Amino acid sequence: MPVGFRVFLQRNLPPKDLVESFRTIPAANIADCMGRHNAMIPEIRLMTKPGEVNMVGVALTVKTCYGDNLMIHQGLDMAAEGDVLVIANEEGRNRSLLGEIMYRYAERKNLAGIVLDGPIRDALQISGGSVPLYATGSTPGGPYKEGPGEVNVPVSCGGVHVNPGDIIVGDPDGVIVIPRQDAEDVLEAVKAFQQNDRRKLQAAIDGTADRSWVMKQLEAKKCEFRDGAYRD
Repeated sequence: MPVGFRVFLQRNLPPKDLVESFRTIPAANIADCMGRHNAMIPEIRLMTKPGEVNMVGVALTVKTCYGDNLMIHQGLDMAAEGDVLVIANEEGRNRSLLGEIMYRYAERKNLAGIVLDGPIRDALQISGGSVPLYATGSTPGGPYKEGPGEVNVPVSCGGVHVNPGDIIVGDPDGVIVIPRQDAEDVLEAVKAFQQNDRRKLQAAIDGTADRSWVMKQLEAKKCEFRDGAYRD
């Protein structure tokens, strides 16, 4: 079975200093600099306590069958410090694919994070852990361990295409995927964006924000204004 049940042992990786450059940048700012794309769906949410800085690492991808975690175990064995395990589960929601035992192993290996397009179990025990974990929720129902599946292949996780070696950033807002080959350009765009964003935030705080653009936009879109109340 050459396709569907295979493991690629190598990935093309970005420079470590480039990955680390995204450590303190909000995921929302990164998304805004990529055409507001590449943000995972809100159902994939942070299941562990928020950290002081972002979850940042390099994607080690796993494609698994609905409700099966055999290949997740393989990916977990392969993953190393600085890796984010990104797991596609055919959008399954009925069976948890990871519990406390697997999570403690990830902690022992000091992974950068885990992103799972599916549920976990042992949610209370995992919630206080040191490895950021994003998932769709929790259920006591457990997984099968039969396969097939693949490791280090392109996957679709949380509605976003993820390649092995892409940079994964997560904060309390959610998860953003930065394509490896575009990361340097994205970083430069974000640096410029943040300078302007800080100015806008300060203006909102001190009351000097120019809000005239709202009316200009509505007029350009030919919004109709009526001097009166809506009648049922």
